[in-house]
Amino acid sequence: MAAKELNTDGMTEQVDLTLLAVNLGEEFNIKVDISLYVILLGVIIVIALLAYKHFWGNGLSLRSFEIDEAEIGLGNQKLKLKPNLIDKQIAYKIWIELSTRKIGLPIELEHDVITEVYDSWYTFFSVTRELVKEVPVAMFRREDTAKIIGLSIDILNEGIRPHLTTWQAKYRRWYDTQLIDDKNKSLSPQEIQVKYPDYERLKEDLMKVNASLIKYREIMRELISTG
Repeated sequence: MAAKELNTDGMTEQVDLTLLAVNLGEEFNIKVDISLYVILLGVIIVIALLAYKHFWGNGLSLRSFEIDEAEIGLGNQKLKLKPNLIDKQIAYKIWIELSTRKIGLPIELEHDVITEVYDSWYTFFSVTRELVKEVPVAMFRREDTAKIIGLSIDILNEGIRPHLTTWQAKYRRWYDTQLIDDKNKSLSPQEIQVKYPDYERLKEDLMKVNASLIKYREIMRELISTG
């Protein structure tokens, strides 16, 4: 197939627009001529298929995932969302922090020191804030991403902060005085902390928050594997 094209001299010349030609030679050999346009089209189709598999197949179009806030002590809402790849990355980073620090693991006060637990919670505050800051504004406008970020902020403000506000300052003040008391020189930190006058109430509230954080860690793990 050919078409006429006007050249710079005002003359016309034939341009070959044949896309695919199969010719049979005199010795019955077959010769196939493929246009450059067909090759380019094929390359574009392959790239498009690979891009579709990478983005949509790996997270941009996933099945629904439900988070029950009651399970982590934050209310009675059920958040329904379809996490994409960025949502999974946020959840993965949070899950790593919860899994590698005492914050997302069961607390055993026979072995754990309360002040060290508080230090871990404080570090998690800082890390989570930084993770939230890293999320592009454009992604925050996406409703499902905003829900995940909102849940993380609620964990900080409604899960951890109330306990720290109620207990941390007065407990640390008491504990610091006990550490330098000669009567406690032979005692371990774990033995000293059980002497706190309001220890049972502190312990009950501490374990309640710990249970919520463990459930939150499990939810982040499930969200990562969704799809």
